[in-house]
Amino acid sequence: MEFHTFNFHPRVAAGVTAAGYVTPTPIQAQAIPPVLLGRDVMGLAQTGTGKTAAFVLPILQRLMQGEHRNVRALIIAPTRELAEQIHETINSLGQQTRLRSVTVYGGVAVNNQVEKLRRGAEIIVACPGRLLDHINQRTINLSHLEVLVLDEADRMFDMGFLPDIRKIIRHVPAKRQTLLFSATMPDDIRRLAHDVLNNPVTVQVNPAVPANTVSHALYPVDQHLKTSLLLELLKHTDTESVLIFTRTKHRAKRVGQQLEKAGYRAASLQGNLSQNRRQAALDGFRDGSYQILVATDIAARGIDVSRISHVINYDMPDTADAYTHRIGRTGRAAKTGDAFTFITREDEAMVRSIEGVLNEKVERRTLKGFDYKKQAPVRDTEFARPPRQQQGQRQREKSAAPPGVRTAANAPQKGRQAQLARTASSQGFAARPSSGATTHKYRPQKSAPGR
Repeated sequence: MEFHTFNFHPRVAAGVTAAGYVTPTPIQAQAIPPVLLGRDVMGLAQTGTGKTAAFVLPILQRLMQGEHRNVRALIIAPTRELAEQIHETINSLGQQTRLRSVTVYGGVAVNNQVEKLRRGAEIIVACPGRLLDHINQRTINLSHLEVLVLDEADRMFDMGFLPDIRKIIRHVPAKRQTLLFSATMPDDIRRLAHDVLNNPVTVQVNPAVPANTVSHALYPVDQHLKTSLLLELLKHTDTESVLIFTRTKHRAKRVGQQLEKAGYRAASLQGNLSQNRRQAALDGFRDGSYQILVATDIAARGIDVSRISHVINYDMPDTADAYTHRIGRTGRAAKTGDAFTFITREDEAMVRSIEGVLNEKVERRTLKGFDYKKQAPVRDTEFARPPRQQQGQRQREKSAAPPGVRTAANAPQKGRQAQLARTASSQGFAARPSSGATTHKYRPQKSAPGR
């Protein structure tokens, strides 16, 4: 089978040709025909199988007929990165259709999104939280919606978005086509599928098994030697682009800094970055400006870079499904890739789970010439945050300061109270007053929930 057998509209077919698509992947071959017929579809497939095009192409085909400017297709994704990836696929495949797509997610100014929506768009790609904001502010009208897509439904469940999804569904027409794609099918997603899909066609392409184009290897190592092993491994491995996963945001930042210090073109991608900086890191990784990207799981499903040759799990993921999604970033589009995972003694249970999913024993490797016996430091100097200054140290600074020189320790009480108030306010608390003032309890300040 080839793409021309789908008989797409000439303008849609032109986008397919421009993208270099010839033979559909299994998920595309199975999902596109029922979607074109208007059927609801539940697609089960791991990342890297081409499922984005499996719903984007039929949507473009459908929207070529009918009025423009109204929102007729809504695609909901769990992360900003995935939303942008879907948006780019729409623009690439639909470049000659004159159909417009707008992304909607938090972390960026809402006014720019409102302005784009006012100019008219047929497709919205959105994250749940910001989408609900627009719906409540009536800046998005879904009354003309024809197609609803829930992409990476299990990831949205993991991130706690299911209540928001159900709220959104109450704002869309009952008569619609609904497509749900998920790598796994936990009970909550199965119930959601039962509630929102109408007599769906189920398409399943090895949902629980990583792509067979990826080879796997485990590197047993003590925690304090991981960075040294990473640097040696990169030095002795022929790589193109490398994606490294860590468990925490702080660790992603530190590993990225250490790679830069070692001379690598590296960037980090984690939740503490602004959306502009996250996008700059992704763009630099895509265009080759950065050879290495260090990321938390926030990026596990939002990066579509075909030339990633290696995924390195600096930290073992929490679940076997998370492992599948991480290593799904390599070995894409029928290319081969390698997945290296650093494991400590505490990771053995998860190793057994992953080997159960892979249905095979994963090779344990050691790096020749690497000193695995180097003792751990007395305290964690690599990832520990700077220690807080103790009272005794402040007192010594005060005594040592020359007359007339102000330090944090000898600052006037009023100034110190103002500084305390500013610090407490930035952390979301009301400052404790000085002695003699009316006493109030610390109280958290309300802030908007994460989107």
